[in-house]
Amino acid sequence: MHSDLHYCQDYFAYTRRKSREIMVGNVGVGGDNPIRVQSMITADTRDTDACVKEILELAEAGCEIARVTAQTKKYAENLEHIRDGVRAAGCEIPLVADIHFKPDAAFEAAKWVEKIRVNPGNYADTKKFAIREYSDAQYADELARIREDFTPLVDLCKELGRAMRIGTNHGSLSDRIMNRYGDTPLGMVESALEFARIARDHDYHHFCFSMKASNPKVMIEAYRLLVARLDQEGSDWNYPIHLGVTEAGDGEDGRIKSAIGIGSLLADGVGDTIRVSLTEDSVYEIPVAQRLVDTIRHSHLQSDPHGSQRGTLSYDPFSYTRRHSHAIEINGHPLGGDNTIRVFTSREKWDALAHKIDKLGDFTPEVVVDDSGVLSVDPYDTNAVMEINALVEPHLVTVANSDVHDAAVIHAFRLLASKLAAHHPILLKDHLTPSSDPNADALPNLLIAARNIGSLLCDGIGDAILIQGEADPGQSLRLAYNILQAAGARIFKTDYVACPSCGRTLFNLQDTTQKVRAATGHLKGVRIAIMGCIVNGPGEMADADFGYVGGAPGKINLYVGKQAVKFNIPEAEAVERLIDLITEHGKWIDTP
Repeated sequence: MHSDLHYCQDYFAYTRRKSREIMVGNVGVGGDNPIRVQSMITADTRDTDACVKEILELAEAGCEIARVTAQTKKYAENLEHIRDGVRAAGCEIPLVADIHFKPDAAFEAAKWVEKIRVNPGNYADTKKFAIREYSDAQYADELARIREDFTPLVDLCKELGRAMRIGTNHGSLSDRIMNRYGDTPLGMVESALEFARIARDHDYHHFCFSMKASNPKVMIEAYRLLVARLDQEGSDWNYPIHLGVTEAGDGEDGRIKSAIGIGSLLADGVGDTIRVSLTEDSVYEIPVAQRLVDTIRHSHLQSDPHGSQRGTLSYDPFSYTRRHSHAIEINGHPLGGDNTIRVFTSREKWDALAHKIDKLGDFTPEVVVDDSGVLSVDPYDTNAVMEINALVEPHLVTVANSDVHDAAVIHAFRLLASKLAAHHPILLKDHLTPSSDPNADALPNLLIAARNIGSLLCDGIGDAILIQGEADPGQSLRLAYNILQAAGARIFKTDYVACPSCGRTLFNLQDTTQKVRAATGHLKGVRIAIMGCIVNGPGEMADADFGYVGGAPGKINLYVGKQAVKFNIPEAEAVERLIDLITEHGKWIDTP
């Protein structure tokens, strides 16, 4: 256990991390500023009118910072006209240029926009999937070369008053980092710190960090480790944090994945600006991000009423292990131990669905909580927990419904896990008061449930789950299963990693994602990545079984894992060829 590392001041009550303020144009990020909402446009950077129109629409929707891709110097040159068009319309939203691979594009972009995003994995560092051992001397040589390439950009940003984001992606770590640290959160953090040290050596502090991954577990661990490492480096390493889950996908799944990754970090006080990445028009990302920020205000007790009897965490927040409980059986379903995490519902909801239980397919409830024999306890009442601990036989235990502690679901279950004897399995709830309003807005219900339950699952806590905040019986079950899937806790359907569109995209991502889903949506447990271009392609697909990646305009490359196996397939044939590839690898089954 990393006992000397801490990413938040108090694991059982909310405190926002104290970061320094950086200015992105006229918008302050970090410090005492509200959590800023940003997004990225999808138009081609060479098309000035389309870019200006999309940026103005984002600003109108409440977006506070807008990002544009600048993949080459030629593209970056047009940022001047885009900026002029936005300002001429009376809109002051700060602009960010997204840079991958090309230092000369970054120099050009810095002349025109308020912030530059660099990815340490592919800015002045190499990614050829080469396996080699770097001696300390070779490693130092590479770092010296990076310093040479990166310093001029630091100097220019300092001179022009530009901000910067040092944004590591799990999918695009350089070979040098991969070979020393592996494909790990630690590698992501060290990669960013190398760049930050160069900036600091030139007395440039106008930057923030991000650690994005498409897997919420990896993303949460990486950000926690980053914040803990910054803390270790010293109090003046208090740079703001930009949160995001890459390639979250679309629809409910994209929203749930984002709420797990971003929401659980915000609930621990980490994060100064967020971007929700959906494979949808970027304007739809804004209300989701705004609601996520809003729900945090009500997610916790501002102070802990029983600070004296809290105990310590029962898990290591920097590496995942499922809590070791003993197995029991309820309603014919084994749970606890290494068993599947079970889905509970209330007697009322079960009865409402009784006439069609056999037709609910993947979303069938498994246990009625009222008949489960679950023991409910107030985790702040240590004596009551001790009584349960004295029971030799394992029992399912949950936090009691209450009006008193409803705010702090994550803290209540953390506290329960820290006090409860390890042999008792735990039933998680999204809310501690059941909702009786079937007409309540579904989005906050979904975001709060995903954040609360997803955060706990990613920390290895939970053997069964119960959705109480969503009154609709069918929707509450769908939500339960989709949260388990997004947290990687129970895979019951095809898993998609789909990037949000951007100006680099070589085909229509939304249409393509729908086509691939329609053809493969019945392949349970197969993970398919759909990527617009090669920037995050092979690496972000590290977790995927198969990949569908834009190689050239209208041409697709197909991957198995990280390996490209078919090249330049015309888009019209690509879905068929993907099916052939899945078949070749023994993972295809015909649609039922």
